[in-house]
Amino acid sequence: MEFIKDKYFFWGILAGLLWTSFGVLVLLFVLSEASIEASFSSLYQQKKLGGLISLGALINLPIFFIALRKNKFAFAAGLVAISLVLVLLVAILKLDF
Repeated sequence: MEFIKDKYFFWGILAGLLWTSFGVLVLLFVLSEASIEASFSSLYQQKKLGGLISLGALINLPIFFIALRKNKFAFAAGLVAISLVLVLLVAILKLDF
């Protein structure tokens, strides 16, 4: 657990969050003709927002393997940490309240 104290762990979390956001926005721009707010609202009502977040998070996968290849284990651990947070977020969105 020494890698949590490493600054590259937090850079990995930030990079994972930013790349996931970028992936979600690109998918919204490509697949939706409505505004971003209307698209998010519509996807939330249809219970498909979790799927969009999951697709947007796929961009983290090649970044993770690049980090492993360059022996940046703390950065890769940050990517895994934000991926776990995104999994929890998607699970919460999929639950029927």
